[in-house]
Amino acid sequence: MAEPGAGELVVAVDTGSLDEALRLRDVLAGAASFYKVGKELFTAAGPRAVSEFSSVGRVFLDLKFHDIPATVAGAVRASATLGASILDVHASGGRPMLEAAARAASSAPAPPLLLGVTVLTHLDPASAADVFPGVSIRDQVLNLARLARAGGLGGVVASAAEAGALRDAFGDDFVLLVPGVRPHWAADTHDQKRVATPAEAARRGANYLVVGRAITRHPDPRSATLRILEETAG
Repeated sequence: MAEPGAGELVVAVDTGSLDEALRLRDVLAGAASFYKVGKELFTAAGPRAVSEFSSVGRVFLDLKFHDIPATVAGAVRASATLGASILDVHASGGRPMLEAAARAASSAPAPPLLLGVTVLTHLDPASAADVFPGVSIRDQVLNLARLARAGGLGGVVASAAEAGALRDAFGDDFVLLVPGVRPHWAADTHDQKRVATPAEAARRGANYLVVGRAITRHPDPRSATLRILEETAG
């Protein structure tokens, strides 16, 4: 199982082809050591995307499984054989689904850290009200985090806006992976609404910081990565 980091950078390799992803991997060699393989790259390249990146570092396989318990358990069981350090499922799938996923992850020869996705970062209060009316985003995140912990998961995926409340509620042994992280100097190419800088997210208690387009669409991805690492280290 992956050991929790302290504001550790995870580079989101959201590309449409493996060749493009591998070019980025080569550019970032020696600078990045943790990568996110999400739906776009995994759909394009399959399990090879995980093996190519796990050969040079660690991988967060971000497929956000959400289905009936048996189906999710099978997907987690299969994913756990690919070499990823972190997997995720939607916490809103309910406790039986989460418990089945946790059992599947823990039975793997090298058990990955399993996280529950709470409220996606593209939702602001207005759009969130369409999904869960009458409940604030903060309260919904905390509710789903309680469900994730009760289901046997090791932590959650949540925005930096909720990281402080989650850390206060669940303590230091509950892993927080924070997407929607954007340096103040990055071009505004995100569709996320609840964002923070890498330093802000780390201060709020994030173990892992997922940064994508601020690196991958930067003219010099390597220098962007090193700049983020310097900012979070300080």
